Amino acid sequence: MSNPPVHVTRPFLPPLEEFIPYLEEIWTSGHLTNGGPMHQRLEAALCEYLGVPHLCLFNNGTSALMVALQALELQGEVITTPYSFVATANAIAWNGLDPVFVDVEPTYLNLSPEAIEAAITENTSAIVPVHCYGNPCDTAAIDAIARRHGLKVVYDAAHAFGVRDSEGSILRHGDLAVLSFHATKVFNTFEGGAVVCHDLEMKQRLDRLKNFGLDGESRLAATGMNGKLNEVSAAFGLLQLKHIDTALEARKKIDTHFRLALEKLPGLSALPRGRQTNDNFSYFPVLVEPSYPLSRDELLTCLAERGIHGRRYFHPLIPDFEHSPFRGGDWPVARDASDRVLCLPIYPGLSSDELDRIVYALREAR
Repeated sequence: MSNPPVHVTRPFLPPLEEFIPYLEEIWTSGHLTNGGPMHQRLEAALCEYLGVPHLCLFNNGTSALMVALQALELQGEVITTPYSFVATANAIAWNGLDPVFVDVEPTYLNLSPEAIEAAITENTSAIVPVHCYGNPCDTAAIDAIARRHGLKVVYDAAHAFGVRDSEGSILRHGDLAVLSFHATKVFNTFEGGAVVCHDLEMKQRLDRLKNFGLDGESRLAATGMNGKLNEVSAAFGLLQLKHIDTALEARKKIDTHFRLALEKLPGLSALPRGRQTNDNFSYFPVLVEPSYPLSRDELLTCLAERGIHGRRYFHPLIPDFEHSPFRGGDWPVARDASDRVLCLPIYPGLSSDELDRIVYALREAR
């Protein structure tokens, strides 16, 4: 009998019976969307859990990033990373802005501050760095660059739910920070997202922009979108929060297991942990070195033949997609990582037998 497949991730689902009372509340209230009681409770609960002053919920992370950029009324060029999911660049382009891709630094694969500074022109209006794999960017250097040049900073923090550095939540950095609550993320609301901001005025602006730009019933304050999170998704988020610490602890154990195993597997290098004091273990990326018996793509195929499905996060680079509308360029560090990275399965519920099976496959791959 063959083993069941092991995927790179599986959504965390709390016990179904715990969700039923939330649904009963929604059925009783009859309130399904438009900032209902579940929505308001989740915003407050997330602010408390994450340690941030204001948070605006959205129907997904891409909408959240699009509106965050719109709220800052940007023009011209926005510096960002080619080593990310396409949503990062898409949100920039959807706002009529020109994404300018610069290289990443080799340790954590986040935007290189030196590359950012070198790319700034008179047309640059903002920087959109990504906390890749949940490892914080060099926020001090990026924020200093932004101050010197009068630029806005919007952190794509889709991977970074709950990550903290020595002074608190990394979501406090920049003008805005954007989260994703997609089913593949460590905290999910089926689909969802949020923008973290520093003051009530910006929170109110974001709320208007995600509700068609309306300010009351008869005033159109801006050209907005319908980006609201519904009550069922908000309720699921409230339930997820009750289990999030247990889920993160399960991820930590898997991360530790892999790191110990890789010490005995030459040719596979785990990315180091970053500047964070609290991690969320959202991904487990390894770089396949030339000394390993197989190339990255050969290893991916070898694992798949054994029912183990990793992912090449992130390959190809955003501008390298077929028919990509974005300009190409020379990003040697990002391209090298994109050619060698493989994310291994990590999620709560991954059994010790499955972990051993993955490690065995990595050791025996030929």
